Order: sequence, then C-alpha cells, then structure tokens
Amino acid sequence: MVVPKTSARRDELLERAYRYVLEHGIAALSLRPLAADVQSSPRVLLFLFGSKDELVRALIGRARADELQMLDELRSRRDGDVADLFEVAGEVWTWLAAPAHRAVLTLWLESYARSLIEPDGAWSGFAEATVRDWLDLLAAAQPDDGRPPAQAEAERTLVLAVLRGALLDLLATGDAERTTAAVRRELAALRDR
Repeated sequence: MVVPKTSARRDELLERAYRYVLEHGIAALSLRPLAADVQSSPRVLLFLFGSKDELVRALIGRARADELQMLDELRSRRDGDVADLFEVAGEVWTWLAAPAHRAVLTLWLESYARSLIEPDGAWSGFAEATVRDWLDLLAAAQPDDGRPPAQAEAERTLVLAVLRGALLDLLATGDAERTTAAVRRELAALRDR
C-alpha cells in the first residue's frame, strides 16, 4: 500500500488525533475510539498513516514539535540577552510548571517511558532525542568559561535531572508550589557551587 506522505486530510486528522491523545493518553491507543472521536474510520487512519505504529510515530512527532517550539521560543527570548544556565533552567521550569502544559507533558512522559520499555517500537528513540534537545538548550546558556567540557556537560546533566525529577513529582501530585520551591532552591545551590 502506498501511504500518502502528507495531505490536508492527514494533517487535519493528525491534529485531531493529537488533541485526543493529549486527553486520553497514547499507550493504550485503540483505533476505533480514536477514529470515532476524530470523525473518521480506522480504515481511513490506516490508509493515511500506513499502520497504527506509524500513526503513533506521527503523534509522537507532533508532540516533539510542540516541545521543540517551546525550546525555540526560550532560545529566541534569550537572543542577545546574557543568561546563564540557571536562569534558563528557571525559565524552563516556569514553562513546565504551567497548568496549561500538563497534558502535553503527561504525553511526553508516557512516550518517554514507552521509548525505554519498547526501544524498537513506535516510540523508538524518543527518550534519547528529547534528552539531547533539552541538553542542547542548556548548553546554549552555558558560557565557555574554560572548564573542561566533561565538567560543563555534567553540570547541564544535573540541572536536567533536577528539572525532570521535579516534573515527575509535579505530574504525580499537582503540587506546583512545593516542586517550584524545590527547583528554585536546588538551582540556587547549584549556582553557588
């Protein structure tokens, strides 16, 4: 079967399906309820995407596009401004903690975990790619101050671990005040080291 690479109908259904998985999750995705919700049929979805795995890949790609757009927005706000790793990490946390982003972050977490559980499946490579995306953003905010590259990379990795760990806690509890206080405290401690 020849699968259309792109079409207006495919793009429209991808957006509808993306809204659906933001609300219902992606791990247990079933084509019949999805098709009913997006006002299509399982056959049309399979025709447009080729297989359920390809549909999942397209949905994960759509979620990653949202993530990359946010990262680009953070970068563009910083163009010309002098910021350090910890200021940028604080801005990232503000974005992560915003209630409006809970659905996409829950989908991100679900895709991240599935990427680890099924490294050869539809989620293949998602976790590794997203770690690189975030580390690249943090690297851009880290001045070249003559430290060994491995030390600078370790610092970025630690900052990312703080953000990711607090995000997991926030998604589990919804307690933005507590997790934000913890992130702010740890970023300040890391800056003072």
